[in-house]
Amino acid sequence: MIPPIASRFVAGETSAAALDHTRKVNKDGVKVILNLLGEHYHERAPADADAAAYLELIEDVGNSELDACVSVKPSQIGIDVGDDVFRENYLRIAEKGAEHDVFVWCDMEDADTTDVTLDVFEEAAREYDGGVGQCVQANLKRTGDDLERLADVPGKIRLVKGAYDEDPEISYKQKSKVNEKYEEYLEFLFEEYVGRVAVGSHDPKMISAAEELANEYDRDYEVQMLMGVRDNAQRELAAEGTEVWQYAPYGDKWFSYFYRRARERKENALFALRAIVGI
Repeated sequence: MIPPIASRFVAGETSAAALDHTRKVNKDGVKVILNLLGEHYHERAPADADAAAYLELIEDVGNSELDACVSVKPSQIGIDVGDDVFRENYLRIAEKGAEHDVFVWCDMEDADTTDVTLDVFEEAAREYDGGVGQCVQANLKRTGDDLERLADVPGKIRLVKGAYDEDPEISYKQKSKVNEKYEEYLEFLFEEYVGRVAVGSHDPKMISAAEELANEYDRDYEVQMLMGVRDNAQRELAAEGTEVWQYAPYGDKWFSYFYRRARERKENALFALRAIVGI
């Protein structure tokens, strides 16, 4: 059993439980991004197993009336085993998504994986006519160049501030600087990106900035937030007409998920605590 505190952030241990959660959230007008918990596999067998689980999940979503899609992690489907393993599994998942009209997101992990992740995303986006999306992190100093590279790639881009504690030589460490770059990159996406912009943030200031940019550039966009964080705001935004997606992880690896998130940065643990007490 998942403890009550953890169950606020995890949509159950099974895909059936995750789909039930999706059904409930959809009633509030919020769509769901489903992520099977698992990461940093160094052997091929578990990477292939989770890839296969995503193929089944995509079929289940595609055969339902749910407003849902999936999101995978590179280290979950083989990037630590080999770039070729990651590519093979990613393209299998993207192909299945295209077959069942289910959108496929790819999360971004630590900076060492950025090049390979973007390469495979671009390949899949062009192969499957924009049926995939990619997360990029505003705290990395390279992101401006990455966004220029991706400007004509179909699909979706999810802009987040960045949760990984990267070396200061390659990342911005001050919150004010990260916020500044986030707003800069957000405007670039609204102005230049050919696909759809996803605002991956719980920060009201960034969400308001996105609304202003959408009006200025006459663009559609979506807001993405984590399950268990500002749930009331998610429902309120959806009721006001904003397209809102909730990122909902599920699976039996929930303990390692929280432990790893808390260890990556102190801010992660504090953020979860604030969400629990409603601050």
